[in-house]
Amino acid sequence: MDLTPLILSVKVASLATLLVVTIGLAIAGLATQVSVRARYIVRLAATMPLVLPPTVLGYYLLVMVGRDSAFGSAWRSFFGFDLVFTWQAAVMAAAVASFPLFFMSALPALEEIDRSIINAARTLGKTEGQIFWQIKLPLAWRGILSGASLAFARAIGDFGVTLMVAGNIPGRTRTAPLAIYDYVVVGDRVAANQLAAVTTVFGLMLLFVGTWLAHRRLRRTEDA
Repeated sequence: MDLTPLILSVKVASLATLLVVTIGLAIAGLATQVSVRARYIVRLAATMPLVLPPTVLGYYLLVMVGRDSAFGSAWRSFFGFDLVFTWQAAVMAAAVASFPLFFMSALPALEEIDRSIINAARTLGKTEGQIFWQIKLPLAWRGILSGASLAFARAIGDFGVTLMVAGNIPGRTRTAPLAIYDYVVVGDRVAANQLAAVTTVFGLMLLFVGTWLAHRRLRRTEDA
């Protein structure tokens, strides 16, 4: 069995999860500082990729980062190559597809922190950065880690968005889901079954970790 697609999937999913956690924490942290109505709008926008078909989401992303777009032109000017049909595009596609899963777990975890603790830290002269790293992150780590594991599992299994933006180029952008599709098309059921089994076990392990942490966080909230 050729493990190259799986290795690429792990690489893409890891970088996508890092990107999602970085941006997602920033947005979730800002969302906790705004009004309830504004927070609702942010939550609605952040979870929109969940309700869009993957091909539609991929098409929108392709329009935004394609060769003729402002972002695509800026990328080509800065890096010297087009973003589309590269593994970097696969990372972006996986990040967009998995972002809602992280955000829907991280935001409630940050919202559950007792505001009196944060206000007390501010009266003691703590900066917002210190409050985040020393108070918010330690108190919300279960929700954040749960969201990160779910986002990674979603990123490693993305098909539609990745196919639209990164294509299906062997050795460059062909991730495990795309490779499984190719094996089925050519009738190589053995290779398809092997790669599907490995990917499924890997994804279930991550899903178990994410749901277990989410369950722990829920029990902790109910006990409090």
